[in-house]
Amino acid sequence: MKKLIFSVLFVALAFGAQAQRKGEAQKPEGYKITDKDCVEVTPVKDQSRSGTCWSFSGTAFLESEILKNGGEVVDLSEMWIVRHCYEQKAEKFVRLHGMLNFGQGGATHDVMNAIAEFGIVPEEVYRGLNYGSEKHNHYEVDALLRGYLEGVVKQKTLSPAWKDGFNAILDVYFGPKVEKFTYNGKEYTPKSFAESLPVDMADYVSFTSFTHHPFYTQFAIAVPDNWAWGLSYNVPIDELMEIMDSSLDAGRSIYWATDVSEKGFSRQLALGVVPTVKLENLEGTEAERWGKMTPQERDAALYSFSKPTAELEINQQMRQEAYDKYETTDDHGMQIVGRAEDQIGNKYFKVKNSWGEVGPYKGYYYFSYPFAAYKTMNIVVNKNVIPAKIRKACGIE
Repeated sequence: MKKLIFSVLFVALAFGAQAQRKGEAQKPEGYKITDKDCVEVTPVKDQSRSGTCWSFSGTAFLESEILKNGGEVVDLSEMWIVRHCYEQKAEKFVRLHGMLNFGQGGATHDVMNAIAEFGIVPEEVYRGLNYGSEKHNHYEVDALLRGYLEGVVKQKTLSPAWKDGFNAILDVYFGPKVEKFTYNGKEYTPKSFAESLPVDMADYVSFTSFTHHPFYTQFAIAVPDNWAWGLSYNVPIDELMEIMDSSLDAGRSIYWATDVSEKGFSRQLALGVVPTVKLENLEGTEAERWGKMTPQERDAALYSFSKPTAELEINQQMRQEAYDKYETTDDHGMQIVGRAEDQIGNKYFKVKNSWGEVGPYKGYYYFSYPFAAYKTMNIVVNKNVIPAKIRKACGIE
């Protein structure tokens, strides 16, 4: 009997471990999250072993915009954008004598800028998988590109051939650029295909919220992945949140750059929260217990994800301090697609990720409003959703 129990237990544990290795997770039983609304979306994708979340989230955002504007479902090529951004990044890296962050990362502006300049193609036309894999893996090509450029900038004078050499590496790994292609029976160039879509890259505006620059002006957010020095409008945090709600009210999603290195983010449970305990609301021994906890013990209890709790009230100073102390970094891009609420009334944004259809919500995640207020680096929205008073204050036409 003991052997039978042990065998059953072993099989159960092995099965559970296998599911976890595949990225699956049990739903957080303590959280009862109910969707309130959701925009039209395209299927969840998998960036796999590539640091290109900025491109996946940007194309997902534009695919939803196309649907909202009356267009048909289209799967845009993330790697077309990545390949062109690598070229532009390399040129700036060389011009700055190597004093620029060069890597797989990028910022929200990169997607719109690349499409405006180089057009776009469907995924079926340019998959960027030219190295014998069905999933993206950019570690090798990124190392080769970086090593190549470091060799270039060490020279006292530049050869006119360095760009050709760089592009040859891109051709080998991502595939040569396409000049013409046929899609749904019609011939296009990348530029004409972009023009055929019911979206205009000039309609999209970036916002952020920090106090080291004046409100209602534009500045380049100082993070390593903003290699192109793209500009964002600076607004108070309450107005940033107002813009986000306004976009969802209009049935439009949000292109979101945030920080998921936080202890309040659980990848396994697909949750992002900023929990707190208000001792003044507790009674008797419960208040005494929390009051006697060490900071480490309190964190362990707060971030157990056992059930929803009250969340921290985020203000402008907290945001700024977290950024200035390197506690808030620009490390992930996703698409906010809707809103939700848990059983005690906490509000969440529903978010589409690019890590495949894994986890309890099959590729979707829930981030609380306080998490978004605290850890949003910047957002991109359609300019038509911006509340009139904010649009006027920023001088956006």
